[in-house]
Amino acid sequence: MGCTQSTKNLNDVKSSDGKSSNGIQSTALRNSSTIPHEFDARYTLGDLLGEGGYSVVKLATSKIDKSNVAVKIISKNLLSENDLESLQQEVSILQQLHHKNVTRLIDYFDEADHYYMVLEYLEGGELFDRIVKKTFYSEKEARDLVFTILMVIKYLHDLNIVHRDLKPENLLLSSKSDDSLIKLADFGFAIHVDGYSITTQCGTPGYIAPEILKNKPYGKPCDMWSFGVILYILLGGYPPFHDDNQRVLFRKICKADYTFHPDYWSGVSDDAKDLIRKLLNVDQDKRLTVIQALDHPWLGKTPEELAKFSLDNTLKTLRNNQKLKKLRAAVNTVIAANRMKNLLGDIRDAADVIHEDDEEEQRPAEKVTK
Repeated sequence: MGCTQSTKNLNDVKSSDGKSSNGIQSTALRNSSTIPHEFDARYTLGDLLGEGGYSVVKLATSKIDKSNVAVKIISKNLLSENDLESLQQEVSILQQLHHKNVTRLIDYFDEADHYYMVLEYLEGGELFDRIVKKTFYSEKEARDLVFTILMVIKYLHDLNIVHRDLKPENLLLSSKSDDSLIKLADFGFAIHVDGYSITTQCGTPGYIAPEILKNKPYGKPCDMWSFGVILYILLGGYPPFHDDNQRVLFRKICKADYTFHPDYWSGVSDDAKDLIRKLLNVDQDKRLTVIQALDHPWLGKTPEELAKFSLDNTLKTLRNNQKLKKLRAAVNTVIAANRMKNLLGDIRDAADVIHEDDEEEQRPAEKVTK
């Protein structure tokens, strides 16, 4: 679910008449206030869409307007106290968000054995799955996607909210026919932030920021690091940090150990690579903010200028990596501080290794005597 702390009670999030805490009434209630605010009275469950440790996501149909929705069903008896607090945080944050590029929470139910989160159904699937079906791809298309993603991050950061799990799997499309309406999904790790006030560890291997791995207090810059990883994949077709050994992977992240391999990056513009470098900066104080990223020269290039940089080779690489990713879904396992203790052990090991490496670099060289 997440790894946050929250003091809200779920009963405070939804009042007895079904209104959210921000006073917005659910679509179902607006259409029919006579139907009880009970899940089975309002929705019919359908096919399984996905599942996790203590929740499943199913397709459902509204009995009121026949619309399709996605329902996250959480079993109460499987939730730890920390999991419950994370759920409270997720629901509270989703009810605050009203943006065309953010997945909408339609309704919420707290019932005897389960919590039900009713979300808009995004039938378009993952953004990257749609990209690999393109016949032509250039920096112009990539820049347009980047602008949309940055504007969503700006919306969140303006509200002092960090997502903490930005990755391609959480960038979805509303429909199968429209490539433009991207939706940011999965706010299970989202949290309010005040400066560098977060200390809990969570994220997804390969996308997690180095300050999190190093057990440093962190804030909004962690989203910008994850966005930098996404941008690298959008332009290069493969992730900047990868290793089957978790500890080695974390060491690479902590040292920003990546490269622009000439075989894949020779056709990518210098401005685009400059933006990536300034996002994948291990110093969160020097990393670009979302405002600075939006003001970067690459974002200001004309469509004609960017269209000259073909990413057809990137498209081929991305296709191959998407297929591989589907076969190796375990690589995308999410780290939750309250559940994945084995991976967090690797994080601590990685932090220890980085600390040892730093000490080694600072130690004066020993004299060699014969």
